[in-house]
Amino acid sequence: MGVFLAPMAGVTDLPFRLLAREMGADLVVSEMISARALLNNNPKTLAMLAIHPLERPIAIQLFGHDPRIMAAAAQIALEQSSPEIIDLNFGCPTPKIVKNGDGAALLKNPPLLEKIAAEVVQAVSIPVTAKIRLGWDRENINCLEVARRLESSGVGWITVHGRTRDQFYAGKADWNWIARIKSKSGVPIVGNGDVFSAQDARDLLAKTNCDHLAVGRGARGNPWIFKQIKANLNQGKTLPEPTREEKINLALRHLKMKIDYEGEQKAVREMRSHLAWYLRGIPGSASVRREINSAPDFAALENLLKSVL
Repeated sequence: MGVFLAPMAGVTDLPFRLLAREMGADLVVSEMISARALLNNNPKTLAMLAIHPLERPIAIQLFGHDPRIMAAAAQIALEQSSPEIIDLNFGCPTPKIVKNGDGAALLKNPPLLEKIAAEVVQAVSIPVTAKIRLGWDRENINCLEVARRLESSGVGWITVHGRTRDQFYAGKADWNWIARIKSKSGVPIVGNGDVFSAQDARDLLAKTNCDHLAVGRGARGNPWIFKQIKANLNQGKTLPEPTREEKINLALRHLKMKIDYEGEQKAVREMRSHLAWYLRGIPGSASVRREINSAPDFAALENLLKSVL
């Protein structure tokens, strides 16, 4: 049973993936990468294929709606980065993705979704996996059909986020549907949605009988969750929550890693959300979280973070 880091746009970049692996994640997944942008040799997109040896095994996640372009992009990702897995995004709910017919929009067209998966499977020599949602909305839950089509296309496993597209991240993930997919599937199923603690992970596995689980939002500002889940599942241990000092020290280390990776100006801008997540639950940190948004450089952020110690 594996505990995976789920892909999240703007979150699961290389520095964060390294921290997740260090904290015990069995597999990490890249931010979703545009297949069309890869074929167009977009420099920013190509840079997203960077992999550090310490983060392996890793899946590169692609999105797009043209089977030939998706297959060609998978070949580029394999040649450029040699990931262990190619993952296909059929679940992203954001408007800018679905308006182009990508991500969760493909749940409305299961035959095309199946064709994409089949062509990518044929195009590369490594396992291909897929991530889906339950359906477009509550009136059109078709995850059982989608999972059946993906299985027949040859994917290695299917990750199921227990919400429909129109829910985005609101309400509760419906683990009952994950259990139904698992009961009918001939490939491994990865459960995803609302895992914010080791107890949540245990409950998800008990409810769904899924083969693995993927943690997304529960890992933001809390990469310790992988260590906590594995200690609980494998040894029956309940690890303590990280201390204030541990949170601040890791936040600063994460920031430094990001600066080394992308330079100070971009890192300071892109780390603001991460630093606010690290500060959650720390008494007296509300004003610091607000000030982070206007901090101009590393020194200012360091002073702000250390002010709550």
